[in-house]
Amino acid sequence: MNAMGKEIERKFLVSGPAWREAVSEQHEIRQGYLCNDERANLRVRIVDGEKAYLTIKSGRGLTREEWEYAIPLEDAGELMEKCAGRLIEKTRHLIRRHDLTFEVDVFAGANEGLVIAEVELTHDRQEFERPSWLGEEVTGDGRYTNASLSQHPFRDWT
Repeated sequence: MNAMGKEIERKFLVSGPAWREAVSEQHEIRQGYLCNDERANLRVRIVDGEKAYLTIKSGRGLTREEWEYAIPLEDAGELMEKCAGRLIEKTRHLIRRHDLTFEVDVFAGANEGLVIAEVELTHDRQEFERPSWLGEEVTGDGRYTNASLSQHPFRDWT
C-alpha cells in the first residue's frame, strides 16, 4: 500500500494448537516503534530479513487509517536501532479460509507466550465463519496492539 488506506481488522486470542494444521505460509517479523502516541504510531518492520516497510497507523479499534511504504533493508536496520528497545518479534502464520486470510502471530522475546489471530475485513459489519481455534475477541482492548506490546510486554502483565 503506497497511499492512505483503511484497515478494518478484528483481533482474537488463540485457543489450542488446531490452527497449526491449516497454515499455508509463515514469516519471521521484527518490528520497532519510532513514535507511538494517542494520535498515531510510526513503525519499521523487517520481514524474513529480506524486505522492509515503514508504516504509519492512526486511530483505534476496528477501523484505522494506514500508510505503508517499502524501504531499503539497510535503512530499516538503521531505523530499528533508533527504536530504543520498543521491539516486537513474532512469527506470522497465514491461514487462508474461504475468502479471508487469518494471520496468527506467535510472539517471542518479551511477549513470548502470547498468540493472537487477526483477520482483515472489507467492511466493519462483515460476518465470517469463526474457526474453532479463535478464542476471546480483543479488538477493542488496546493492550493487545503491537504498539502497546512494544512498550508494555506480555511478560510484565499481572
